[in-house]
Amino acid sequence: MENNSRREFIKNASMLTGFTIVSNTVLGKKFGHIAPSDKLNIAGIGVGGIGRRNLNNMKTENIVALCDVDWKYASKTFNDYPKAQRFKDWRKMFDEIGKSIDAVCVATPDHTHAGVTAHAITLGKHTYTQKPLTHNVYESRLLTKLAKQYGVATQMGNQGNSFDWCREIAEWIQSDAIGEVYEVHCWTNRPIWPQGLMKPKEGMPIPKDLDWNLFLGPAEYREYNSVYTPWNWRGWYDFGTGALGDMACHIMDPIYWALNLKYPTKVNGSSTLSNLYSPPHAEIVKYTFPARPKAGKVKMPEVDVYWYDGGLLPDRPKELAPGMMMGDPDGGIIFVGKKGKIMTGCYGMNATLLPVENMKDFKKPSPWIPRVKGGNGDIWKTDAHEQDWIRAAKESKDNRTETSSNFQFSGPFNEMVVMGVLAVRLQALNRELLWDGENMRFTNINPNDEIKVVSVDEFNVIDGHPRFNRQSITLNAAQAAQDWINKPYKNGFSLPPMPK
Repeated sequence: MENNSRREFIKNASMLTGFTIVSNTVLGKKFGHIAPSDKLNIAGIGVGGIGRRNLNNMKTENIVALCDVDWKYASKTFNDYPKAQRFKDWRKMFDEIGKSIDAVCVATPDHTHAGVTAHAITLGKHTYTQKPLTHNVYESRLLTKLAKQYGVATQMGNQGNSFDWCREIAEWIQSDAIGEVYEVHCWTNRPIWPQGLMKPKEGMPIPKDLDWNLFLGPAEYREYNSVYTPWNWRGWYDFGTGALGDMACHIMDPIYWALNLKYPTKVNGSSTLSNLYSPPHAEIVKYTFPARPKAGKVKMPEVDVYWYDGGLLPDRPKELAPGMMMGDPDGGIIFVGKKGKIMTGCYGMNATLLPVENMKDFKKPSPWIPRVKGGNGDIWKTDAHEQDWIRAAKESKDNRTETSSNFQFSGPFNEMVVMGVLAVRLQALNRELLWDGENMRFTNINPNDEIKVVSVDEFNVIDGHPRFNRQSITLNAAQAAQDWINKPYKNGFSLPPMPK
């Protein structure tokens, strides 16, 4: 599978010159083209949280359907679009009004991204899917291949990808501003939700507006508890991917782009106490990527990329002036090259050479990567990312300029992100894990290897004395890794077959 969407995006940029406005009666939707003057019919699936913001950035189009398992949580969005038809089950929505839907916006919990998105693609629907694109590696590969097979316009919801910062960083590095990059450090202030949790011992009454079975979807059944939803599902392995899955798709995006990365060859994870159910409070993941072909003026040697979350930070660069913050309050990136360093804030914002004084004599390279309209404003006050997807969806598949975070790029990128989650879950193997990206497997986990994973962690004070109750279960490591790479679907949910 070629990760060439960046090159195709740049090569095809000249196609963005003037459109001829014609009616659907001439170039109908069935021919894969919608005149720019016409509107897409968009369905929102998962509309109570970030999906509401996404739809607001798509309101230039017709929002014809809204689907959410929790109608109380979704009520504000329902009020935004009173004429849109409402559903709880996306399968029923496609059965009943699928023919009138051109495109879907998917912003459900992580564990249901792939199922909704994959089936939408097979129905020929353009798809915008929130980050992380999928819950596991196999699902990312599936969406990458399905999107290519069906030729629909796709976009992962890592909105920083449409902004100028990513492009500037790539231009600086590929113009040899700091020499060959051999090490990168990136970090986030997340999680800002509870993690490191134990599975509740008791259930609660299911709220009347929530369809709990539909929320669970393909996940293993458990009783409802308010610790799972809304929003805090991110802190549970069965539903979310923790701080790494939530923020790496934003913060590692400029790294993945600028260094032309694809699959790592090695990965190593460590963390605070890790348990069976919930991502740890804090973790470090080290990825090693092999050498790649030269990009621009600079060679691309083997590079180590370090991820930190939960308040952990890399060592402070000696070039950074005392009192100056690394990155910004939300996170940041430090690229280490043979001739110098680049530091950015979260999303790759506000890039600077280190020491900062070097910026005085630094001549920025002339921009050569095409910019997205609106990509130089406030990331929270623009619709640039969603509108670029809408633009692509209205172009015929044979003459489309793809979005820069289309699934041919964001699929392999997301594979790398969620594979890091596995490294943390498998850390009890006490080894650097070797990764075969093409075949989606670790090559140095033996059939009889076992890992112990904490399943109970309790603490009480009785008569002034501490009482600890920590228990573990033993898992076959090879089977656990396979299940986490390609988690089996339950409750009647399934995925389309993997294209050859």
